[in-house]
Amino acid sequence: MALTKLERRTRIKMRIRKKINGTAEAPRLAVYRSNKQIYVQVIDDLNRVTLLSACSKEKEIAAQTGINKVEQAKLVGKLLATKCKEKGIEKVVFDRSGYKYHGRVKSLADAAREGGLKF
Repeated sequence: MALTKLERRTRIKMRIRKKINGTAEAPRLAVYRSNKQIYVQVIDDLNRVTLLSACSKEKEIAAQTGINKVEQAKLVGKLLATKCKEKGIEKVVFDRSGYKYHGRVKSLADAAREGGLKF
């Protein structure tokens, strides 16, 4: 029997999470993409703490009208990079959570790299 989209993504996500682990020196940058929004968290898996987060619902991004979702993801990536700089985080491990590295996920990652994050 064929897998649904959600089951397929969950399998891929678990396969990725077996290999990726965030530490205090290089926390995990986890991406969640819904139909309308994109969310990012920087997580220290050893201490089980979310260090910071950013999403497309934040005031600076939500106030801008007339931009598409890829541009929104780019703004979230830049916002995340500035927040990480303020906290002193320079290196992260990228967790795409089973999504293809394409479109919104790719633009978010590229913008975070341009902002100074290394992964």
